[in-house]
Amino acid sequence: MALSLAINLPPPLRDNLLRLQPLAPQFQFKFPIPSARIRCSSSFNHISLKMVRVTPNNNPLVCHFHTAQFGGVRRRMIRRLWCVQSQSASSSLFSSTSTTITNNTKKSIVLLGAPQVSTIVLDALLTASALPHSSFEVAAIVTQPAARRDRGKKLMLSPLANYALDRGFSSHLIFTPQRAGDDTFLSDLKALQPQLCITAAYGNILPTKFLDIPSAGTVNIHPSLLPIYRGAAPVQRALQDGVKQTGVSLAFTVRALDAGPIIATETIEVDDHIKAPDLLELLFHKGSKLLIAELPSIFDGSARVKAQPQDDSKATLAPKFCYFMQIGPDESWLFFDQEAPVLHNKVRAFSGWPGTRAKIQAVDKDGQKKTLEIKIITTRVCSHENEHFNEADDIAFVNGALVFPCGRGTSLEVLEVQLPGKNVVKAAAFWNGLRGQKLKKL
Repeated sequence: MALSLAINLPPPLRDNLLRLQPLAPQFQFKFPIPSARIRCSSSFNHISLKMVRVTPNNNPLVCHFHTAQFGGVRRRMIRRLWCVQSQSASSSLFSSTSTTITNNTKKSIVLLGAPQVSTIVLDALLTASALPHSSFEVAAIVTQPAARRDRGKKLMLSPLANYALDRGFSSHLIFTPQRAGDDTFLSDLKALQPQLCITAAYGNILPTKFLDIPSAGTVNIHPSLLPIYRGAAPVQRALQDGVKQTGVSLAFTVRALDAGPIIATETIEVDDHIKAPDLLELLFHKGSKLLIAELPSIFDGSARVKAQPQDDSKATLAPKFCYFMQIGPDESWLFFDQEAPVLHNKVRAFSGWPGTRAKIQAVDKDGQKKTLEIKIITTRVCSHENEHFNEADDIAFVNGALVFPCGRGTSLEVLEVQLPGKNVVKAAAFWNGLRGQKLKKL
């Protein structure tokens, strides 16, 4: 027999409730229900209706309803939803229309992330969840709070939140806690009853009380071959070290930094000229495919069995290096007493943010000197000898590139530069703008 529910609540809230399509609850009732009670809890993001019915053997049978939004209805009105009882269909709020409670077999996933690369993972999950025989759905998104960015210091959502909204994701299912351990946020997360949480460059530490919520655990997509380069900037630090090979790891999240058991990895070769943003994007594409392939084993528990513990003795650290974090004030400067390959790798690693900078000197024909601070965008290691320099500190212009003399007789070709407040330009355009001035390194 279908269950009809009568709800005692104010008409504005009732009308809004009737326009909603709640997510399918967890249980299917096929027997008469003489009595039942509903408990209501709510937050800014959602309302949860919990129906409890005691079966003949005194075991509670619980069903959760979650509604996505209430339009302009205020939270205080939601709190006034206080009583639900079973009635006949004729006296129901739903008139003669009965509500049949059906079973939702799809497993719920919550994605945590913030920067642009997180959108790669969300796109893969949404695409896979829309397939006919998909076993999961993205129930919610957790991201960083809106922050003031760019020169105008406008309050902006994270790239992940923006992308989710563009894909039609409900704003009421996008959570933005200051900390992942906030009690209100954890209460909302528990109400969703996620089977799995996935982190993709989220940037916040997850406390134990968070990790205890998803039944299948929390899994991280980490762009390195763990246990090497644990930490916030694995791609940047790998490029800075000049690695020839890297990869992406899928690992369970534990309280220790990136130290959880590894479910799967994929290795790639590193091009000598690839920059950090491009490599990061490539690794998250690889990681998203790896995640989708491993989801069945994560849900059925076999991933826990096959996951390999990390060898902590081989662990290396990748200190903080992200667009929303601070690094040492001197770390972005280039010093040309170092060898050219070292400087080239640093330019690739620091590409995007904060970039690499250098101070040079422009000398006019009268000998007047002016110090310029330039941002060095693109480089390559020079293959020819240092035959272009009249003096040790001269900067030459050869075949469209600024050539800097570096340590141990090496040379660095600078292909693109940027002056403060200006656009990125080719080295040739920069050289022409000097109007005959000579350049010297400092």
